[in-house]
Amino acid sequence: MGLSWMAWTWPTAAFFIVLFLSIVAMGVWEHYSPGGNPRNGILGLDTTRGDRLFIAWLGTGFINFAWLAFFGAPLWGGLALAIVWFVFVFRYV
Repeated sequence: MGLSWMAWTWPTAAFFIVLFLSIVAMGVWEHYSPGGNPRNGILGLDTTRGDRLFIAWLGTGFINFAWLAFFGAPLWGGLALAIVWFVFVFRYV
């Protein structure tokens, strides 16, 4: 059957590699600095580092889907917004 049904391009592979590496980095960070005390941010949620990583990645996906829906390809603008979102989540949420 193979994977010919999936559009495995370099950007797709890079996305999954970065996603995997961010999870590994978070695991290493948690190993060397356990706890990640919950923080109450502007959303009013108590979040840990792992929660913020999940929220950031989830938002990144929705930002890029919205960019595709409203502006189409290329996704450089969506990527820029996603990076800003990622920084915002880890700083203020």
